[in-house]
Formats: sequence, structure tokens, C-alpha cells
Amino acid sequence: MYSWTILRDFSTSIQEQIIKNYHTVLEHNNIKAKVYTPKVEEKTENIDEQEEHIKIYCDGACSGNPGNAGSGIVIYSNSKNPVLLYGAYVENGTNNIAELNALLKALQIASQNISEEKIIIFSDSKYSIDCIKTWAYSWKKNGWSKKGGEIKNLELIKEAHFLYEGIKNSIELNHVKGHSGVEGNELADRMAVNAILEKTIDFKEFEYTNIEDVLKLKSY
Repeated sequence: MYSWTILRDFSTSIQEQIIKNYHTVLEHNNIKAKVYTPKVEEKTENIDEQEEHIKIYCDGACSGNPGNAGSGIVIYSNSKNPVLLYGAYVENGTNNIAELNALLKALQIASQNISEEKIIIFSDSKYSIDCIKTWAYSWKKNGWSKKGGEIKNLELIKEAHFLYEGIKNSIELNHVKGHSGVEGNELADRMAVNAILEKTIDFKEFEYTNIEDVLKLKSY
């Protein structure tokens, strides 16, 4: 019969099949014996705590549209509790301005934390993502103009696009469905609303003890 020394030289799947066949032979001949069963190790994602694995969620909110607007940021680093930021209050803003301000802040944070690991930014605003990743290139080629009229929020778009251009190979900019239960997006939404409620212009860190309590805060 097979010994452990021999079994070690086979892959786990082959080992399992050999053991299964061995059990079948023993049962067929009514033989009781102790049989080694190889331990199958669970594959886990190993995160090197010395390296930063950063995800940033950004969101904007507006009470009215136009109306009071604010932005929220959520930063996940490895398995640590997320850092929550709120700010960019605009008294007479729009939802698009709030979303662009949030994305701009996320890009600024990413630019200051570039490493070998790509930083992933999530926004639930397709408008903001398209402005920065897609439309800006044709607008820029045409002297920052477009057919059919004015490019709204142009200065914000230019600033964010310039930042994106400098770090685009070190980040991913992805869309996430809003208000769909994704924790990072939900928290960013609460921070954006909090910026409006507190009329916070400069970004501030939101202090918390329990993340569930933050999720219970007001949402638009």
C-alpha cells in the first residue's frame, strides 16, 4: 500500500483519489485499518501588513439640487477600521459638484499614498468618472470645449483630470452602485450628508466608535 512518503510526492487531488480508492478496497474486503487522510489547507489571501492596500470610496450629496452640497470620503487600509472624512460644503451647489469634489479629494489622497499596490477608488457617480476618465480627453483635445455648449464644472473637471493623468497607472477608478448596501459607499454617503448638516468646508475626520452607529446617520 501507499506510504505517507510516497503520497507527499503527489498533488492534493491525486492524494485524495488514492485515499478514496484505498478506502474502497478496504471496505470491499471488510478490512479495518487506519488510513492517513491528507489535510487540505484552505487558501487564504495573505496581506502583508507592511504594504498599504488602500480602497477609497467617495460620494457627494445635495439638499435640493441646486442647494447645499457636501462630500464624503471613506478610506480602507488593509484590515484596519476605515477613516471617515467629510467636507467640501458648498452653499449653492449641485449633486454633480458634490460628486466631483469627492472624487477630486479621493484622487488627492491617492496621489499622496502611491505604492506598488494599486489604490482602488470607488464612486457611484458615472458622470464624475466619465468626466475624468473619458470625456476630458476629447474636451482637452478641442481646447476644453465641446459641441453643443458649455462644459459645466470645467475647473473642477480639469483639476481632477490633471491629477488622474499623473497617477492613472497606480490606481483603479471604478463605479459602484449607490445605496446598494456596499458599506464603503453607504459610509461615504453619510459623511457627505454630515458635511451639509455641519456646513464643513475643509475636510475633517469623523470620529466614531461603532461603524453601525455611523450607518444609522441621516442619508438623502
